Amino acid sequence: MGARTPSPGAASFVSRVREALNRLPPAERRLGEYVLDFPGNLSGYSASELARLAGVSNASITRFVRRLGYQSYEQARRHAREAGTSGAALFLARPGEGVESSMAGHIRQAQDNLVSTFNHIPATLIDEIAQAMVAARRLVFLGYRQNRNFAAYLRWQLLQVLDNQPTVIPGPGETLAEYAAQWSPEDLLVVFALRRSVPEVARCAALAHGAGVPVLCITDHVSKTAWPARWLLRCHTLAPGPLDNHVALMMLCHLLATRAMECAGQAGRRRMAAIESGHEVLKDL
Repeated sequence: MGARTPSPGAASFVSRVREALNRLPPAERRLGEYVLDFPGNLSGYSASELARLAGVSNASITRFVRRLGYQSYEQARRHAREAGTSGAALFLARPGEGVESSMAGHIRQAQDNLVSTFNHIPATLIDEIAQAMVAARRLVFLGYRQNRNFAAYLRWQLLQVLDNQPTVIPGPGETLAEYAAQWSPEDLLVVFALRRSVPEVARCAALAHGAGVPVLCITDHVSKTAWPARWLLRCHTLAPGPLDNHVALMMLCHLLATRAMECAGQAGRRRMAAIESGHEVLKDL
């Protein structure tokens, strides 16, 4: 029977390396420094491959993982792999490669992400969501960390044509509860929850869903959260490097905004015309 992975409460793999680094012999310290730069390598490479990359012996690998409290390299590797599933960019980083091959790899992956994403999102679903956005009494966007930028982007696009107060929540100094207190089934909540989303987002979505509010959740293809949503759209975000590729996500935002503009019809065009007149008067562009 194999050694068990340390319990969730145990110190993380990276924490163990950092704590032990200054006490390690030279070869193992060199290995520790390499691992801290690219901890994801531990989960992706065999002990021999890691030894070659770090310029140490296999015996150094064995001594290194035992000093960290692991019974074997395989146990340490499983622990590092579990950390990698959290979506931390540190665990997805890899040593650099040539510019041309790197660009080609990113472009190929972006194309694959587009195909994989929209194979599961039919045009009829885009149309259904866009019409719901136009018809909503109040259109609310929610997202934290990088997700707030995506929420703000789609909100800004729709602000050009919709009169239903598109808003990103919470604003400065505000709480989510201050918005949750006035949920109505006539509203629509758009949640951006790509990795690594914070727990408050799921709780707020559940509260809105329980109040009868239609919820659109936009997340990534690896999310395991059971989102309480009327519509759940998953974007593929795989990338050769540590940063997610958001090409498919931006295409989704583009399609939703474009279709909403079309659904807004004459009222949307009047709003756009009024905004353009305002630009001319204010001379702000």
